[in-house]
Amino acid sequence: MVKKKGGFLLVALVLVCALAGWTVAGAAPAYARAENWAYRETEKTAAADVFFICPTVYGGYNMPMDDAEAREDFVGATNMEKGIYDGDSRFFAPYYRQAGLSVYDLPAGEREPYLALAYEDVKDAFLYYLEHYNEGRPIIVAGFSQGADLGIRLLKDCFADAAVNDLLVACYAIGWSVTEEELAAYPHLRFAQGPDDTGVIVAFNSEAEEVADSMLIPAGTRTLAINPLNWRTDGTPAGREENLGACFTNYSGEITEEIPCLTGAYIDPVRGALKVTDVSPVDYPPGLSFLGEGVYHLYDYQFFYRNLQENVETRLDAYLAQQAAA
Repeated sequence: MVKKKGGFLLVALVLVCALAGWTVAGAAPAYARAENWAYRETEKTAAADVFFICPTVYGGYNMPMDDAEAREDFVGATNMEKGIYDGDSRFFAPYYRQAGLSVYDLPAGEREPYLALAYEDVKDAFLYYLEHYNEGRPIIVAGFSQGADLGIRLLKDCFADAAVNDLLVACYAIGWSVTEEELAAYPHLRFAQGPDDTGVIVAFNSEAEEVADSMLIPAGTRTLAINPLNWRTDGTPAGREENLGACFTNYSGEITEEIPCLTGAYIDPVRGALKVTDVSPVDYPPGLSFLGEGVYHLYDYQFFYRNLQENVETRLDAYLAQQAAA
């Protein structure tokens, strides 16, 4: 079991065992300095850029920028998903004073100051990237969990500028909720409706069929979702034969195990959750106590790795074709 899910169980172990308690996050990072980027691929030639926001790896409240162990975990967690995105793209991933695991143990109403500090860094990094490195290239915004949350905040804020929004291939906000109310409040946001629309948000939250409540989708609420197997937003089920490959990765980004046709999935029309069939919560435990049994949050990327990898290429090709025809 540990071998099968090696990378993500390692993330869970890091989160659970990391120091819990107040830490001083320190001064805001200066993104002109190379050491404040986990990745800054300025020399690579590619068709587009990926701006990637790392998920939670720190155990306190806000990650200090000088914590060597946290920085190592930060790069490792980024590597686990990097292979989905960097086929024909330069990869940019800033270190930031992310909110730690202890923040998610707080009541929802008390988390915002820590997340606001994290977003402050992400926004500063993005604006620095935009001014100094982008040069008009198409942009893929991507993240997981906290990284997805901050990616959506970035879209609401910086992509309200039409010139910036025109550069957006897609925002892959995997493992976070997006609501109809948010789209109504921010008219420049659009949710994906198919496999190749561009300038859109791609998001879903995986769970077992019996789950009716989670931190990510509380009971009585509904999120938007797109099925990464058939790229539909309705309840049309996708069979496991449509799964091009679940890939379990480690902190080096290496695929330690690949399982074609692992699972199918469908969208629950009530919750908007991505209901994952053909696997068991016993075999794929939540890894974190606040997630609850049957919440497959840690496997959102891994279960659908090859389909997501293919889709990034599909959307980028569609974007480039649109630009060529304009």
